[in-house]
Amino acid sequence: MDDRTSLDNWQKLITYAKSNLPHLATMFAEDPVRFDKYSVQAPHLLFDYSKNLINSDIFNALTGLASECRVEEWRDKMFTGDHINNTEDRAVLHTALRASAPINANSDEINSQVQQSLDKIERFTQQVRSGQWLGYSNEKITDVVSIGIGGSNLGPLMVTEALNSYADQQLQMHYVSNVDGVQIADVLASVNPETTLFIIASKTFTTSETMTNATTAVNWLIDAANDKEAIAKHFVAVSTNTEKVTAFGIDPDNMFTMWDWVGGRFSLWSAIGLPISLYLGFDAFKQLLAGAKAMDEHFLQAPLAVNAPVIMALVAVWNCSFLKLTSQAILPYDQCLHRLPAYLQQAEMESNGKSVDRDGKKLTYNTVAGLWGEVGINGQHAFYQYLHQGNTIVPADFIGSVKPVVEVDGHHNTLMSNFFAQTEALMKGVSLSQVEEQLASQGLSDQRIEQLAQHKVHDGNRPTNSILLNQITPESLGALIALYEHKIFVQGVILNINSFDQWGVELGKVLAKGIEQELDQNQLSDDHDSSTTGLMSYYLANR
Repeated sequence: MDDRTSLDNWQKLITYAKSNLPHLATMFAEDPVRFDKYSVQAPHLLFDYSKNLINSDIFNALTGLASECRVEEWRDKMFTGDHINNTEDRAVLHTALRASAPINANSDEINSQVQQSLDKIERFTQQVRSGQWLGYSNEKITDVVSIGIGGSNLGPLMVTEALNSYADQQLQMHYVSNVDGVQIADVLASVNPETTLFIIASKTFTTSETMTNATTAVNWLIDAANDKEAIAKHFVAVSTNTEKVTAFGIDPDNMFTMWDWVGGRFSLWSAIGLPISLYLGFDAFKQLLAGAKAMDEHFLQAPLAVNAPVIMALVAVWNCSFLKLTSQAILPYDQCLHRLPAYLQQAEMESNGKSVDRDGKKLTYNTVAGLWGEVGINGQHAFYQYLHQGNTIVPADFIGSVKPVVEVDGHHNTLMSNFFAQTEALMKGVSLSQVEEQLASQGLSDQRIEQLAQHKVHDGNRPTNSILLNQITPESLGALIALYEHKIFVQGVILNINSFDQWGVELGKVLAKGIEQELDQNQLSDDHDSSTTGLMSYYLANR
């Protein structure tokens, strides 16, 4: 594989990053059409990247780097089902789940599998929502509890929260992911065993956290029904492991399949999205898929220089790998999207949080930034002080909508005025002379001005992206999620890493299994360091 650092455009970008770039405010002042040059419309949204530290030379080098790294070739490999997940020898075909089908010898088979799964989701959704599916006491289902972790939880949870206004409230949705018993105890206390359906989402049906919670839920149901046969009427599975699903007591007819060519963090489009379909109805689920498909088509067809996911990825690589800005904020100015930062944390950091390239060679450059965030308005009264005046520069994605999902007189303009003001303030800042002039106009003495002025200076020059959706709908949300998915993929190509494995998730889980046995037996091994042994000993002595 190519050494990325030896590429011509990589070397150009290193030089540009070390140069004395003009302040962003200067860039805007000198180029009145900067927004027109550095923004692009994609399906259901506008993407503005003009408030980043780029100019025409940098942008040309970035798109040139994308060409040198063969982004379009790798994109086509993904869509045609090549095994681009080289460490696990797997294809990466989550796009096929929204009918962006691969064009290869297996396309008919894959399309058939996907359609069968969708048909089964639709039938089951209709049965539950219409009241045909009955519990052990012949009562209709009123509540659904989805038990999963990681991608099996974050995707459906984020989407159902985001689209809550579109739900008819026929069913109440609950999620359990944390193995801390507090969460499942709270959920079980709020539902009725006679009217509750459980979805156990685990590809292997061996995930420790998920199966611990599932076992607790089964025991709770059996205690209420006094009949193990009740499991088949209240539990369904999303898995690939028919043997373990059946042994658990779930009718294999009520198992929704998964495939090894769908990674967990890209799986909400599959049967993992069953909670979305149940809560919102299958039509809304189809609209979500359609929005993602529209973004897929943009990604496939748009030239690199006007391709929203490609540009997002290039800007991220520029900020993180070249400008060495290793923190990234996700700031949705829409209450519906309050779970989006957590969703994108997994999507980006699990995908690209790597330190070796596709050939296993140690990387010498930063890969992905650490993602974090909060609903924008809340963040303004929490951590925006850090964004505006902290020593660490944190690029931020601001995400808002033109029209609110719920119109309350005056609210949306107030919300969005803050959206626009914050990106402008982070870009422009306030200079010392401006602060001094402002304080003098308020009649403050020279001594008081000298005391206060530096505290009020904002350096500005802080990069942001702005994403404006027309409105949060199933289609636009699907497009937004797919935008970030493809951004993550392109980042991986540019950085020469495999974005679709997650070996870093495994080590701690493997160690935890052995430690759990030691805790259960109240007997510690000699294999641990003194800190771990001391902590475990304290735990056992005081529990």
